[in-house]
Amino acid sequence: MGRKKLTMIGGGQIGGNLALIAAQKELGDVVIFDIPQSEGMVKGKALDIMQLRPHDGYDSELSGTSDYSDIKGSDVVIITAGIPRKPGMDREDLMSINLGIIKDVASNVKKYAPNAFVIVISNPLDAMVYAFHKVSGFDKSKVVGMAGALDSGRFRAFLAMETGLSAQDVSCMVLGGHGDSMVPITRLATIGGVPVTDLIDADRLKEIEDRTRFAGGELVKLFGNGSAFYAPAQCAIEMAESYLKDKKRVIPSAALCEGEFGIDGYFIGVPTVIGSGGIEKIIEFSLTDKEKSDLANTLDAVKKTVAETNL
Repeated sequence: MGRKKLTMIGGGQIGGNLALIAAQKELGDVVIFDIPQSEGMVKGKALDIMQLRPHDGYDSELSGTSDYSDIKGSDVVIITAGIPRKPGMDREDLMSINLGIIKDVASNVKKYAPNAFVIVISNPLDAMVYAFHKVSGFDKSKVVGMAGALDSGRFRAFLAMETGLSAQDVSCMVLGGHGDSMVPITRLATIGGVPVTDLIDADRLKEIEDRTRFAGGELVKLFGNGSAFYAPAQCAIEMAESYLKDKKRVIPSAALCEGEFGIDGYFIGVPTVIGSGGIEKIIEFSLTDKEKSDLANTLDAVKKTVAETNL
């Protein structure tokens, strides 16, 4: 049997945290891959986490590499490779640079880890996961974008902060593209089963929705250089864990829709069931007219970005 193998492609802030959390959860052995110029950095991160293990007793082996053959046989591949956003840049500005990177990653993952479950985090997310799918030829059940989990998590965090109640009792989802047009489904949000619409007034809820939409940009401004990394890492690990342990978690994820919610041929944030088969199912539910038009609006934004990939 042996341990499972997880590969993080891109060893920056998210990649390092992915490796740390995967080791702490003992999901398997971890390989952190980056380009040759960063090989020392990822080898250092792996070694640093190896030296942390005795203190909490984790048994995972970690290594850093710039050789793609070291990712051979990975069960899960999480991709963060690409340049991060800088202040004043939107996710689309990253397109041309990150597209070249994702194409290279896709062909190498196809070569060395053809059976992996692949989670893409690189921005602009909706186009990057689409490009990976096109170039790799992987089945749609094995390719997913991490966005909805993060957007929903931010929405949950803000609702918990507003009410002072436990974040773990907040349940809500955000659909659509990973950008300013995302669609928080506020009418279905609950805290411990109680509708948030009964706990927070409409104007304030609207403000929280808007903060959720622009939450990534809020962090980019605060950091001054770089973008979010703790929460995105945790979200991707949640998805990987559901796959590895066949948990059947329902997680909003950028999955390939083929008719669901009237969307065809695009990766967009929808409620997905993640189990040992990968994306096992997209759960559909009835939308209000307003939500339908918001989803159509976010789909337009996704289409525009995807068109720029020329794939």
